[in-house]
Amino acid sequence: MNKWLRTTEHLTFEVEGAVALVTLNRPEKRNALNRPLLRELREAMLEADDRRAIRCVVLQAAGKDFCAGYDMAAAGTPAAARAGASAEAAGYDSDLYRQGAATVDDDIWRLERNQADILTIFDMHKPVVAAVHGHCVAGGTDLALSCDMVVAAQDARIGFPATRSQGTPPMHMWLHNVGPQWAKRLLLTGDMVSGRDAARIGLVLRAVPAARLRQEVRALAERMALIDADVLAANKRIVNMGLELMGTRTLQRFAAETDARGHQAAAAREFARIAQQEGLSRAFKLRDAPFGDGMARLDEDH
Repeated sequence: MNKWLRTTEHLTFEVEGAVALVTLNRPEKRNALNRPLLRELREAMLEADDRRAIRCVVLQAAGKDFCAGYDMAAAGTPAAARAGASAEAAGYDSDLYRQGAATVDDDIWRLERNQADILTIFDMHKPVVAAVHGHCVAGGTDLALSCDMVVAAQDARIGFPATRSQGTPPMHMWLHNVGPQWAKRLLLTGDMVSGRDAARIGLVLRAVPAARLRQEVRALAERMALIDADVLAANKRIVNMGLELMGTRTLQRFAAETDARGHQAAAAREFARIAQQEGLSRAFKLRDAPFGDGMARLDEDH
C-alpha cells in the first residue's frame, strides 16, 4: 500500500493507499487560519491533485476544534490590524507589502488572497471531504463549506458569530447549501448550529457521533477512491460548473467586497477599539453575551 507522512509547520500530509489525509495542525491556536497555514494548505491540495495515486482527500484537524476562524492575533485582517497586530506576525515585510487596513481596497485585496487559497479546494479535480469536530466557526466555515462534502460530529458547533459586529463572511457558500431563509437565520444573528442540526438543514452532509467521525469520513473517502480518478473529476466538475452557472464564483468576489464594506461599520470599529484597549477576550465577551449560548435549535428555536 502507498503510505507516507510529511509534516510542515501548520499541517500534516499523509497518504494511505488512494486517500490523502490533510490535517490542520495548530491545535494550540485552535487551528486558526493565518497566511502561512493557507499557503501550506493550497500547496498540499495541489500536490494531492497532482499525484496520480491519490483519488480522494480528507481535510481534518488536530486538537479539540476543527477551526476557530481567522487568526485575529496576526496581521492580515482589518480588525487585527486596528487592534495593533504587526505585519511581521503574519510573515509580511511591512516595507514591501500591504498591511493593516489603510484603504478599503487593501482590505479587499487581502480577503481575496485568503479566498484564492481556500478556493483551491473547490477548483481542484479530486473530491475533498471535510471532517468537522468541535468548533467550526467564522473562517473555519469558509474552509469546510468549500469542500465537496462535510461530515460533522453531532456535537460540533458551526456558525459565523463575527456577523454580529465585524462584517460578513468573506466567502459565501451558505446560500447554495441551506437556502435563503436559513442563511439569513444564521448570518443575521451570528448563531451557531450543532452538527446534528446542520445535517438536518443541509449545511453538512451527515452528522455522526464524535468518536466515529474519522472512521465514517475515511470510509466515505475510500468508497469514492474505488472510482477512476478521471470519472471522479468529471462528476465533481460538472456539479461545480452548475454552481458557477448559478453564480457561486461571482458571489465569492462579491462576498470579499461586502465584508470589506462591513469592516467600516461603527460596530466593527468599536469591536476593534475594545480589542485594542481591553483585549480580544473582552471584545468577544461583549459581542456574544447578549446571545446566551449562541445556538439556533431546530426543535426549540425562538
